[in-house]
Amino acid sequence: MAALSFVSRPESAPRAPLPRGFWVIWTTVALDLVGFGIVAPILGRYAERFGANPFTVGLLFASFSLAQFVCAPLLGRLSDRVGRKPIILLSLFGTAVGSVITGAAGTLWLLFLGRILDGASGASVSVAQGAVSDVVEPKDRPRAFGLLGAAFGVGFVVGPALGALSALRGPYLPFYVAGAIAFVNGCIAIFRLPETHVNRGPRQKAEKSVHSVELWRLVSVAFIAIAAFSGFEATFALLAERRFSLDEGGIAVVFVCIGVFLVIVQGGVIRPIGAKIGVRGSVSVGLGFNAAGLLVLAFATSWAVLVPALALLTFGQGLTSPNFTTMVTSVVPPHQRGEALGFQQSGSALARVVGPALAGLLFHHVGIPAPYLVAAAMCGIGLAVLSWTRTA
Repeated sequence: MAALSFVSRPESAPRAPLPRGFWVIWTTVALDLVGFGIVAPILGRYAERFGANPFTVGLLFASFSLAQFVCAPLLGRLSDRVGRKPIILLSLFGTAVGSVITGAAGTLWLLFLGRILDGASGASVSVAQGAVSDVVEPKDRPRAFGLLGAAFGVGFVVGPALGALSALRGPYLPFYVAGAIAFVNGCIAIFRLPETHVNRGPRQKAEKSVHSVELWRLVSVAFIAIAAFSGFEATFALLAERRFSLDEGGIAVVFVCIGVFLVIVQGGVIRPIGAKIGVRGSVSVGLGFNAAGLLVLAFATSWAVLVPALALLTFGQGLTSPNFTTMVTSVVPPHQRGEALGFQQSGSALARVVGPALAGLLFHHVGIPAPYLVAAAMCGIGLAVLSWTRTA
């Protein structure tokens, strides 16, 4: 492929430093995701104390994503009007309240209320992406979004460890710890987080809608990619137990390794690859790696096959996510980026509902390879849709 030829370019010049305020935004996101990483692994077992069955646990997780699906584009659009900082603060303090309600819940409906509130407050990531796009030049956005994506890996490595330690003192304590992290993070952000969106204001009546054909196609491709990957996340524990006899501890170690690899890919590999093949090429290659990893995973029965499958899949996902965000910012004007990124996050939240449900259905009723074969085919469809999209 010509796109993959490593032609010499003047990339030997030292990389430009990221703008003032970027690392404050990065730290804000990382701490927010540490809090999420504390809660996610233990929520299912915690809910069982209130009489929740597996189906109810699934609804509990889905309620978070559905609330995010509804609220993310609304908060993103609001950030275009009133600024990024107020919405990020609203999200952080909303997360703090939702986490405390979850920890203090005495009934199942309060548990749902806490997760819905947390999901509705979950615009901090997309609005932070909007803040980064406000201050970073287009040529540096893949690198900046890659570093922001690495915050996800940090959150999912540090968060579960903190959650496990705090759970030793009581099943409710991890939720209070997550709430305290969000609250302190919000207090610090009041003083340190800069306002980046200077061209804000009310929408003009004659202004073109943000929902262009190109944006819909990009969000559709992102939906497909995330649905495929989240289906893998939801069913991998079942595959690992049936084919490799892994217990919870062994599965946790695998996911920690995936998180570390994601940090490496998104923090250090995206920039040189993007310099060679561009943003669109990076997304295409990432989707190809995802498809290959899922195909291999479907038939993995030994560690010699499993490890390369997970490496292919993780590398592909690490490459696609930040570059999708870069592509979204390229198809809308600066004063509509918050709404567009919120729309993207809304689609991603819906994908995290549909993907696990579809994968679980296929795993249970068709067979172990089925969810991964279908997910690989979905990545192929995503590549086809991407080829019809006109972006930089």
